[in-house]
Amino acid sequence: MSKLAKLDDIDRRILNALQQDASLSIQDIADKVGLSTNPCWRRIKRLEDEGVILRRVALLDPATVGLGITVFVSVRTENHSKSWLDVFARSVDIIPEIIECHRLTGKDDYLLKIQVGSIDHYDHVYKRFVELVPNLVDVSSTFSMETVKFSTSLSLPSS
Repeated sequence: MSKLAKLDDIDRRILNALQQDASLSIQDIADKVGLSTNPCWRRIKRLEDEGVILRRVALLDPATVGLGITVFVSVRTENHSKSWLDVFARSVDIIPEIIECHRLTGKDDYLLKIQVGSIDHYDHVYKRFVELVPNLVDVSSTFSMETVKFSTSLSLPSS
């Protein structure tokens, strides 16, 4: 379990600015949060070093790059051995269309989020997944009809 970061109001304002636009210059961020550039840069560096900021990325529109179909896949297994879990994790990692994987409580063991361009594309991913991962009890797919909300920004609690 990771250590909870101690964030003050300025840290939260910096993080909120970066979550909205990670391409902002240090000067722009400093201006938004009321700091000069050097203290702002040092805070950002500390937040990166502490693992609060994992990385800065560009978010792509899946539909405009030909990957407009989102599939949620529930996975059940009866095998929970370390060796099976290692094979499962490696398999999920090497299939680039799987963009998220969550271990769950309840009747399903895992939930995968897969981004593909067509039903045939998904079928290819599905066949590869079940070929790589042994001892699957159930693999159930649900296709998203519409994205009602999508956000990468976390709502940061105040102190």
